[in-house]
Order: sequence, then C-alpha cells, then structure tokens
Amino acid sequence: MPAVSKGDGMRGLAVFISDIRNCKSKEAEIKRINKELANIRSKFKGDKALDGYSKKKYVCKLLFIFLLGHDIDFGHMEAVNLLSSNKYTEKQIGYLFISVLVNSNSELIRLINNAIKNDLSSRNPTFMCLALHCIANVGSREMAEAFASEIPRILVAGDTMDSVKQSAALCLLRLYKTSPDLVLMGEWTSRVVHLLNDQHMGVVTAAISLITCLSQKNPDEFKTCVSLAVSRLSRIVSSASTDLQDYTYYFVPAPWLSCKLLRLLQCYPPPEDGAVKGRLVECLETILNKAQEPPKSKKVQHSNAKNAILFEAISLIIHYDSEPNLLVRACNQLGQFLQHRETNLRYLALESMCTLASSEFSHEAVKTHIETVINALKTERDVSVRQRAADLLYAMCDRSNAKQIVAEMLSYLETADYSIREEMVLKVAILAEKYAVDYSWYVDTILNLIRIAGDYVSEEVWYRVIQIVINRDDVQGYAAKTVFEALQAPACHENMVKVGGYILGEFGNLIAGDPRSSPLVQFNLLHSKFHLCSVPTRALLLSAYIKFINLFPETKATIQEVLRCDSQIRNSDVELQQRAVEYLKLSSIASTDVLATVLEEMPPFPERESSILAKLKKKKGPGAVSVTELEDSKREGGELNGGSDRGPDTAAMAASNASTPSPSADLLGIRSSAPVGAAPTSAGSLLVDVFSEAGPAAPSAAVNDDGFLSSAPPSEDPAPPLSEADELLNKFVCKNNGVLFENQLLQIGIKSEYRQNLGRMYLFYGNKTSVQFASFTTTVSCPGELQSHILFPQLNVQTKAVEPLVEGGAQIQQVLNIECLTDFSEAPLLNIKFRYGGALQNLTLKLPVTINKFFQPTEMASHDFFQRWKQLSQPAQEAQKIFKANHSMDTEVLKAKLLGLGTALLDDVDPNPENYVCAGVIQTKGQQVGCLLRLEPNAQAQMYRLTLRCSKDSVSRRLCELLAEQF
Repeated sequence: MPAVSKGDGMRGLAVFISDIRNCKSKEAEIKRINKELANIRSKFKGDKALDGYSKKKYVCKLLFIFLLGHDIDFGHMEAVNLLSSNKYTEKQIGYLFISVLVNSNSELIRLINNAIKNDLSSRNPTFMCLALHCIANVGSREMAEAFASEIPRILVAGDTMDSVKQSAALCLLRLYKTSPDLVLMGEWTSRVVHLLNDQHMGVVTAAISLITCLSQKNPDEFKTCVSLAVSRLSRIVSSASTDLQDYTYYFVPAPWLSCKLLRLLQCYPPPEDGAVKGRLVECLETILNKAQEPPKSKKVQHSNAKNAILFEAISLIIHYDSEPNLLVRACNQLGQFLQHRETNLRYLALESMCTLASSEFSHEAVKTHIETVINALKTERDVSVRQRAADLLYAMCDRSNAKQIVAEMLSYLETADYSIREEMVLKVAILAEKYAVDYSWYVDTILNLIRIAGDYVSEEVWYRVIQIVINRDDVQGYAAKTVFEALQAPACHENMVKVGGYILGEFGNLIAGDPRSSPLVQFNLLHSKFHLCSVPTRALLLSAYIKFINLFPETKATIQEVLRCDSQIRNSDVELQQRAVEYLKLSSIASTDVLATVLEEMPPFPERESSILAKLKKKKGPGAVSVTELEDSKREGGELNGGSDRGPDTAAMAASNASTPSPSADLLGIRSSAPVGAAPTSAGSLLVDVFSEAGPAAPSAAVNDDGFLSSAPPSEDPAPPLSEADELLNKFVCKNNGVLFENQLLQIGIKSEYRQNLGRMYLFYGNKTSVQFASFTTTVSCPGELQSHILFPQLNVQTKAVEPLVEGGAQIQQVLNIECLTDFSEAPLLNIKFRYGGALQNLTLKLPVTINKFFQPTEMASHDFFQRWKQLSQPAQEAQKIFKANHSMDTEVLKAKLLGLGTALLDDVDPNPENYVCAGVIQTKGQQVGCLLRLEPNAQAQMYRLTLRCSKDSVSRRLCELLAEQF
C-alpha cells in the first residue's frame, strides 16, 4: 500500500481508495464498496455523535463511491451539517458533496439555502466564495429565487474582496443563463458596467462575461459599456507585456480579456462618439500591426494567443463593415494565413474571408486570392478546409469570375467527399443561374452537373433548369439539342432522363427538322431509357409521349402501340396504369384541335425566389450564411439574372416549392386541374398558386411541437388594428383560403384547414417590391393586452418563426397551429413589422379564426331536427336577427356560404322549401356545443330572418353576429 502523507488528514479515505485500486475484479470492488457503505451507514446511525473530522471523512468516501458510478441514497444530511462547520476543509467537503449529489428538487434545498445565506453574510471571503461556487454549480431555480437579489449587492459592494467579486460575477452569469426572468439588474446596471474600470484584471475578466451575456438580451440598458470597453481595450493593446505581468500569457498581455472585450463590442453598432470610435479604430490598427511583427516566442501558446485576439478583431471589423481601410487590411492579413502550415489557421482564414466577401468594401480584395483558394480546394487534405474553400469560392463569385469558379467547382465535384457533394451541387446550380449572361452556358453547366453528380442533384435543381428553359424562348432550341445529345450516352442518369423527357416533350419540334433528331428518333431515344427508370420518371415519360402525339402526328401509331401494351395499361402501379389508359383514350377520341388545346405548351412559370436558393439557405454553416448577403446590387447595378429586357424589378426566374412540379405530378398538364406552374391571373398576384386546391400537403391534425413556438416575445408598440380589420375578417367566415391583406408593399395570403378542435393555418407573406424587407417579424397576441406568450383562455396558438429577411419579389411562409380550448368571440391579432427602405412598417390585422371554424357537420332527419330544436327552447339558447340582404339572394351562393360555414346543409327538413336548415357541433377541447340554424329569406322584401339555437348561449350570439354579415 502506498504511503499516505501526513498532511492529507484523512488516512481512512486514502486506505479505502488504495483498497479499491488493488481490487482484481469488478466483483471484488463491489464487495469492498458494500462493506464500506455498511460501515458508514452504521456510523451515521450510531448513538455516538460523530465529530467534524469523521463526518468529513465518511462524506468524502461516499462522494468517491458515487464518482465510481454507484448510487448513494444516504449521507446527505451529514453533508448539510458540515456546512455549519467553521473549518474550511469540512465546509469545503460539504459544499462539494452538495454540488455533485444533491438534486435541485431535494427536500434539503431549504436547509442548504439557509447555510449559504449564513456564509454569504459572514463576510469571510473564503466561505463566501464556497457558497457562491455552490450556487453556480447547482444553478437551480430555487437558488435563483433565493439569491438573485443578494448576489448583485455583493458584486458591487465597495468592501467586497476581489476574489469574491469574481465568484459573484460568474455565479450571477450562471443564474442568468438558467433563470433570466429572476435576475433583474435594475438599479445595479450602471454599477455592474463600471466594473470594467476595476483595477483588478480578474474582476474585469469575470464581469465582462456577465456584461456580454446581459448586453445580448438587453443592449439598450448596457450601451454605456461600449466606451468603457474601448478604454480598457486601448490600455491593454498599448501596454507592454511587462505592464500586466500577472496577466501576460507568453508575451501577450491579457489575451482572454482582450478577446472578451472585442466580443462585447460586437453586440453593438459602431460608436457614435467620434473620439471613442477613433480610439477603437486605433486599437484595431494596433492589433493588425502587431500581427505583422515577428513573434516574440516560438512557443505555440504565443501564436495561439496572438491569433485569437487577431481573429476577434477581424470579426469586429467585419461586424462594423464601415471602415474600408480596416476591411482591406483584414483581408490581406487573412490572405497570408491561407498558406500557413497550421491547418486550423487556414480553416479560420477561409471562414472569415467568406464573411468579408459579402462586404462591398472588401469584395475585390478577397477576389485577389482566388488562385490560392482554388489551390486549397484541390490540394487540402482536411475535408473541412476544402469545404470552407468551396464556400469562399461561392461567396467571392461575381460576373467577372463566374465561369472560372463554376468550372473549378465542377472539376472538384468529380472527386469531392460524399458528405459535401449535395451542397456543392446546389451552389454550382445557383451560381450558374445567378451569373448566366449566356443561357446556353447555363444549360451546359446544369447538364454537366447532372452527368458528374446525378445522385446528388436534388429535384429543385432540375425543376429550376426546366423553369428557366420554359421562361426563355432564346434558349429552348439549344436546350432541346443539348439534352438530345446528352441522352445518347450509354449510361445516362435518371435526372438527365427527366430533364430530357420534359424538354423534348415541350420543344422537341424545334430540332425535329434534322434527320438525326427526327420525331421518331427522339421517341425511340426516350423510350430506350423507359424500362431502367423509376415509377415517377416513367410517369413523366408517358406525359412526354402524349405530347409527342400533339407535336408529331406521324408518331401517333407508334406511341399508341406502346400505350396499348399490357405492361402499361395493366401496370401494377396505379399511376402508370391510369396515365396509359387516359392518354390512349385521349389520343384516340380527341380531335386535332382538342388535342392541341389540352396539350398546349406549358405557360411561363411565375417569377419568385429560386427554390434552389431557398434550399441552400436552410443549410447551416458560414458558406450558407454568406449566400443571402451577397447581393449583386451592392456591386453591380444589374439584377442577379436576366437582362434589361426583363425589367428592373424582376429578380432571377424562380418558383416556390408550391409551384414546382413534383415527380408524381402531371408535368404536362393533362389532368383536369390547372397546369403546374400556370401563369398568374394578374401580374400583381404573388400568391396565386397558394390558393389552388392542391396547396400544401395536408398536415396532421395533432399539434407538432417541433419547431413551433408556444410562446413568443410580444411586439413592442404594436399598431392598432387596421380600420378595415373587421371587414377583412368577415370575408373569411365562410372560406378558408384567400388573400387576407394587400397594399403596395405587402400581400398576405392564407390557407387553412380545421379538424375537430384543431386547426393549421399557413400564412404567406409576399414582398411586392424589388427592395428587401429587413427585420421582418410577426407576433400573434391577445386583443386588448399583449402578453409574453401566445396563450389565450379560449385558444392555444403555436407559431413557427419567420425568416427576418424577405427578398424583393420573394414570398415566405409561416405555419400556425391552433387549438380551440373553449368557445371564444374575439379573434387573435397578427402584428407585422418590417423595415422598407429604412422606414419601419407596422400593421395589425385580425386573424380569421372564428368559432365556426371548429364546426363538425351533423346530418339528421326532419323529425330529429325539430325534436332537438324544441329541446333548445330556453330564451338564452336562441339568437335571432332580422336584417336586410347585403348581397345577392342567389340560391347557389347561399348554399355555398352555408356549407362554407362548416355545418351540414339539411335538405327536405323545413316545411317551407325556400328556407335553409343546417346542423353542426362545435368541437372544443373542453366540451361540444350543438348548433341548429334556420335561415328564412324573403326575396320580395330583400330581407332575412336568421335563427340560431345552441346548447351554449354565448355561441348562439356570436354565430348570429358573424352570419348576419355574410348574407
């Protein structure tokens, strides 16, 4: 057994640890532990009172056993008793045991809190630090409630020792992170900020961590910290390493504090005070200058500390984006790191340059390193560095170098790691579209992309090339010729077949004059790929075949023979069988004119944000972030895609996922529904495709918490509801889809569905301008009082967060999940805020959520209806209103509105055939409310009498109010 030092003080613990280490098997260890546990339990339960030393020793043994992975279910009270000891070692062991083993829900928390309070008020710095460390380690809400108001007082007290101040600052930071609502600085704010001027560097280092966290949540309250942070940073960067000897790390003065100061300044915009800003710029220049100096030590710790400060300084320069000289210098400094032997430095340099590339001041400077970045893409051994190089190439791309960068990325794609191929494909597709002046180059690039990495070409990519080809007449013939040649390869990827089938089905006639690509040759080429393809691709090819019959009548007999064969009309897949049967019948019975009308060329797709770009935005990482910031308008007056003939306000041709053809959709518009991607009925409508019958896929009625916010911060200073808010609401009482609001800037569309007491609403926000909407936020709130959470007594609404930026001409979607808890009368309010051209736009609407949305239609016979009608005969249960007709008294319109109300329209129930009778049950979480409705029109007097009887009087009145506005 190894010797035990006399200074250890707990020989029994040392012996026990030695015994455990000498155990030859797990069984022997467990046996020894059980023996020790039995001994400790007997000591704790014995009649003889244990002294402090013995308690400390046994509690230490329990702690060691727990750290070995065994459960401990006793000894907690003895540990709490140690807290009252006046000996440091005993109190330390007690706090250590509590920090590790005591659960935040333990019944002992109150006793522990009392002991902690005694130590905090003892003014003994050692005991105060132990207590503060325990609070931070446990960090429970109970402790936050008990000490959140006490710790700030200790932190700013003039007589508190520096070591206690450090512990207090870090303890308060821990409590703020776990229970921010309980840590209210209030009167302590200015005194906490002035800790940045403390003479003790350790206090400043601890305080700045707290101030940074507080500033991120409440920037306005702590904005006075900027000038103090700049002053402290200036003193550090201008000092020699000998000036701060105790806080100098390998010849670098206070590197951790410098990094924290620079990070704090990134929470705020550039200082408005000229003197403060000048001093900060001087600090940043000094840091950049020091980076150029020869190292004072060859140790890696010296270079790490020096580079940590440099990268934080560059992050601050990028954050401000207002000093061209500093941005260019930062770019040049990062350029030197691109060839550094240290892999981590190369990675960080590439990552920072991705952000620099989005600045108008430094974009050109970044472009000068293009050859180095291309070389890194080809030769780097680390895949993460290669990925950052690809991100930087993407970010620095513009019209001047687009062809070179796309060619290099395509070349790299052939050998790229599988983990990054999909993202690389998206980036190549976006760059090819974004900077395509010659669209034949765009078509070549995308087809080459499919050839090289077909498995990683998502549906959005080939949808996009089809959309662009259809929308541009000048490239259709070239696209048909190119895709025809690509399909002649022996091994052809299925995505190439999809593109070929679609384009040849639409524009094969443009190359049919050449004998080498005659109609029959085109058909045979496509059909040779048919049996190797998946079901969705075969469905697309069948649609292309029927298009061929319209374009090339001479192929009719051949194609009909293919459609007529058993493998088609008796196919096990119902989609293929249905297409084959319908297409065969259509080609047989339809005249040439009818066939030409049904199978006419697809109309141009509506212009909207690229679905490829939308998919890339969802991906995380620095490369994806810089995509949204890299706007051509900052550097080149032109638009991203398309020439002047498209107009100044049109962005690159795009279609949202809602209007994008899916593999199983009828791409060529054969079905009775409108063709996919059909042109909008009016040029100003951004959302026309949203309100088609197809719409988004029907979601599950159950509320899905993933990604939804059941609480959201309330909108500050919301605008009052628009004067026409009630009128807009009334338009949706009997319908679920439509345009809720529209002005010259914004269009808001709605598509919703309800099942029992649950509903899901899709809100579509369309930017009608060519200018980006910034700081776009939406808040759902209770009318009358804005709350910090979206929870009403009658409704539970969960919202999904929206993107803060809405590009010009783009559309974003927000999903709301709604649960009806009980009947309600007021509609929730939707507040929308965004900045347009620097001006804040603030408007409030009423969400069209009314009680009738939760109707379940109920069918019943005449006898049952009137029996139930008589049962609901109490005066409070009936609501009646006689009113003049506001709209046409057309029978079909009335029936449509009553069905849209959600009830069942009952025929042959009322003795008067002119009257309308409806029945339904309103489903809420708490109860079901039965409702009967009778509408008696008087055509001669142009009047109605509306009578409602419900099992709940408040529902009768509300429904009567709503319906009186509908007829």
